[in-house]
Amino acid sequence: MADGGVENFNGAVDELVGSGLLSRVRALVDVRFSNSMIETWWRTIKHQWLFLHRLETLSAVRRHVGFYVAEYNATIPHAAFCGQTPDEVYFGHGAEIPAELEAERRATQARQLAANRALSCSACSRQGVAT
Repeated sequence: MADGGVENFNGAVDELVGSGLLSRVRALVDVRFSNSMIETWWRTIKHQWLFLHRLETLSAVRRHVGFYVAEYNATIPHAAFCGQTPDEVYFGHGAEIPAELEAERRATQARQLAANRALSCSACSRQGVAT
């Protein structure tokens, strides 16, 4: 299965597919589903973790992938889950997290607004601008 990227549709790949050794199935064209979610996850793990480490042995790759998968599932909050981790969503823990984050966001916004309104500068004071 392939997406529509140039790495899947070029002369060399077309020749290989034409030889009959492989067949090409295009996601969301030839089938109704896509592998884009897992493709995005692999891009994330590569760019945010694996490319930052030395991967000289298979055991190093396994160790780094294992660490990242554990962190991704149990530690890193996800915007798609309103600040919950995948484990919290899957196991039904942390249902209160979205509401807590929203309350904290509102409180922070109110504190910042109050702090901004309390500021004054000498130029405003001289012109009689109320702060």
